[in-house]
Amino acid sequence: MMRSLDIAATGVQAQQLFVDVISQNLSNINTTGYKLQRPEFQDLLYQDLRRVGANSSDSGTIVPTGIQLGLGVKVGSIYRNTNAGALQNTQGTLDLAIQGRGYFQVQLPSGEIAYTRSGTFQLSATGELVTADGFALQPTITIPQNATAISIDKSGEVFVTITGQVAPQNVGQLQLANFLNEGGLQATGDNLYLQTPASGAPITGIANTEGFGAILQGFLESSNVDPVTEITNLIRAQRAYEFNTQVISKSDQMMQTLNQVQ
Repeated sequence: MMRSLDIAATGVQAQQLFVDVISQNLSNINTTGYKLQRPEFQDLLYQDLRRVGANSSDSGTIVPTGIQLGLGVKVGSIYRNTNAGALQNTQGTLDLAIQGRGYFQVQLPSGEIAYTRSGTFQLSATGELVTADGFALQPTITIPQNATAISIDKSGEVFVTITGQVAPQNVGQLQLANFLNEGGLQATGDNLYLQTPASGAPITGIANTEGFGAILQGFLESSNVDPVTEITNLIRAQRAYEFNTQVISKSDQMMQTLNQVQ
């Protein structure tokens, strides 16, 4: 069988996966804190039809280049672009955005800690700051029932105004988490990530200090997906897909011609 059929087939599969990733990016263009994904392509193994550096004669002459035939393409990884998205002013009291590095910490029902850039928080029935799914923000922040206003500064200190009191009351301090390799975090859906051996252990600290971004109340971080770039990539992937299918078609025609000759 002609190698070109198998080689072009790997190209078709790779471009199909590229389109799948683009589709994922575009579908999450309005997802708070979503991070762009991009596939990394690698060439497959090579067949040495004539090994480079081999002796070409008994006198010790060496083959300068040889003959290496590639076997196609594969997707080596799908990496995540962790650059910050644009900040959107929502004026929501419990809408929080991180301007810079860092992740909010959330406790899952299993007790495991998850991490997120989505700061769309709400209040539980007991006054705790929770996600839209009811997962508690860590460290736990509880707002008193008689609070009339909530203020969160850039360092993550939470102040509430209590009826009958002049000075605001401090009810807690938010902490952020950083990772040496943010791309190594495991996405689990619901805007959440989990620690992995690739990401390393979390480094926790106070917002608006060295190495940690500032917390902005009344803002949300938009996705970092650029629709123009993604549409351009979609056209490129479609063209590459068509080229590979043409190779398959032409290879099939050549095999039919060969069979007719035989």
